[in-house]
Amino acid sequence: MSIKKEFNIQETTTPSPDTVIKTDKGDEFSIGEIQHSKRITKSATPKGDLSWYVKWISSMFVLSAVMMRSQDGDMFQTADRVLSLIGCLGWTWVGLLWKDRALIILNAIIVFALGSALLGQFFRYFT
Repeated sequence: MSIKKEFNIQETTTPSPDTVIKTDKGDEFSIGEIQHSKRITKSATPKGDLSWYVKWISSMFVLSAVMMRSQDGDMFQTADRVLSLIGCLGWTWVGLLWKDRALIILNAIIVFALGSALLGQFFRYFT
């Protein structure tokens, strides 16, 4: 929910709690209502930009990999690793776009581990 400002204030003053703002959907809320509400929430992450699409597509790859991992036996092990690698590469990119060090470090380490495992599996298969 993005909020459009309907008031004109100077940089040094803060709007009063009675100031009404309008959302893109046409809803009207006072500043005080937003500050004290437990039902009005705003996502901290961007919506509709490139990172939003990469985030959701990467999440689908990771979820697909977990579904492969949950099956019995080693039949889906390679597919699990490949899907996990693609998902974690996407999340690394999202971390870079958001400048989020935790996402970058976590997913870069996972990409390295999965890449190493896939390379080892590849060399074992062809030697």
